[in-house]
Amino acid sequence: MRLNDYEKEAKRQIEAWHHGEASFVAQAMNWAMQPMDWVVKRTVSPDVVDQVDEAVSDFLSMLNDASGWTYDPDNVLSGARSHGMDISAVAELRDMPLEKLDRLARTYVSENAILAAVEGGGTGLGGALLIAADIPLLFTINLRLIQQIGAAYGFSVKGPEYRPIVLSIFNVAASSGRDAKGDALREINVAGAAFAHGTGYKGRVSGTFRDQNRHLPREIAKNIVGRKLAQAIPVAGAAIGAGINYWFTTETAESAYMLFRALYLERKERS
Repeated sequence: MRLNDYEKEAKRQIEAWHHGEASFVAQAMNWAMQPMDWVVKRTVSPDVVDQVDEAVSDFLSMLNDASGWTYDPDNVLSGARSHGMDISAVAELRDMPLEKLDRLARTYVSENAILAAVEGGGTGLGGALLIAADIPLLFTINLRLIQQIGAAYGFSVKGPEYRPIVLSIFNVAASSGRDAKGDALREINVAGAAFAHGTGYKGRVSGTFRDQNRHLPREIAKNIVGRKLAQAIPVAGAAIGAGINYWFTTETAESAYMLFRALYLERKERS
């Protein structure tokens, strides 16, 4: 099916995002964290490093369990109706105008970013003691955000079969790298073809969850752990915790926004 002018422009934006530099927020965070990395190496014990690394790995492994996937589809349906879309199921949004869906998806960014920042600031007050507790909360907020944005485009990514997409989004958010974006877009291409032809999405690589996603949890952990450890720095922990959580959530939102737009367009073009 042909794309309209708005959809063609969206496709160009996705291409520019793929090949572009990291966002301003990501660049600012990278700059700000350079002196923090030096301090972390000299003040944080190996035991704390192990605890934080384990907390990230444990949460990403939890994605193997569908019971951990929680978001309210009625909230998305209500939001869609407030944007003038008369629908009764999330899947119907796939056939709504992309311009309206973009506006709906953007409504979920601020509330989750602020929530994550407040949560990070609170746990940051506890220094090293609360970092491991902060990570599951941060990833839970961001998992809900991914699901909300996916649902805004008509894709209810609620179940273990969507782990490759979710992990790809987390990987892009954590790294901001072009390679991560390219891998994520290839996953989206496979999903778009499956949705267009009604064959059922199963992920780009065959095999078990461990086979499909062997490297991603390690990559995500590598990019997150060092920054979260900065919360252990005395006095500065609360501000650092709020800033890191805000950065990660806004990056997750942007990654999910671009990738689910790509999924919407991929499905439409193949239908």
